[in-house]
Amino acid sequence: MRRAGTPIGYVAAIAVLGITVVPLLFVVLGGFRTTAQINASPAGLPGPWVWDNYASLLGSSAFWTFLGNSALIAVIATLLTVALGSMAAYALSRYDFKGREGFYTLFTLGLLFPLGVATLPLYLWLRQLGMLESFWGVAIPEAAFSLPVTIVILRPFMRAIPGEIEDAAVLDGTSRLGFFWRILLPLSVPALTTVAVLAFVTSWNFYLLPLLVFNDPANFTLPLGVATFQSQYSQDTARVLAFTALSMIPALAFFVLAERRIVGGLTGAVKG
Repeated sequence: MRRAGTPIGYVAAIAVLGITVVPLLFVVLGGFRTTAQINASPAGLPGPWVWDNYASLLGSSAFWTFLGNSALIAVIATLLTVALGSMAAYALSRYDFKGREGFYTLFTLGLLFPLGVATLPLYLWLRQLGMLESFWGVAIPEAAFSLPVTIVILRPFMRAIPGEIEDAAVLDGTSRLGFFWRILLPLSVPALTTVAVLAFVTSWNFYLLPLLVFNDPANFTLPLGVATFQSQYSQDTARVLAFTALSMIPALAFFVLAERRIVGGLTGAVKG
């Protein structure tokens, strides 16, 4: 059975690789072609290679403005998610109080709550608070929508840390807050890295929330910038593909660099 399963596994891996990587290669390589070349041969390779598409975009201030806005919002949302998620997970994993499992179930149900359902009330709430055209108006809701998966990952990880460590820290005069800050957080670095990467990538790819909050193009994030660029240069397919490829690179690079830590954090959460 083991030998028979190996070829099937390789075929499945190749199929998944083809489904995920081939479209990315088409986008990246399409940016090195002209629109005429793409129309003549959509699946062809660049020949000759055209560098002007990427060069013009990297030399434009609009692309860097979109990139900076996305980075700022993603960093704020990630910090809020990790800070609030770690504190909530600590309380739900190390404290015994009435209704604890109910609160955890509520956060778990948040995984099933789609953003589209909250669009109208969220917009009205942000307008009431005067947070439209504000980076905080995007970062705070993004952090809120990332909290359920953060707590679901962190709680079992923190719960698996032996209670003897906390007891020893208390005997040494450490407060519960000191234990959380000095001992629990350092021991939870793999899980914290996992949720930080997930929150960052999720924020980076958010489209609906920035569309809801921003009307000024100067505040647009990269997903909004891609949509705006596509509408402005709908006839220039090659430049649109180049812009799309450039917008994917930061999140992909960040995800690839932190891949091992993500797997380690998820493994620890499952074991917990």
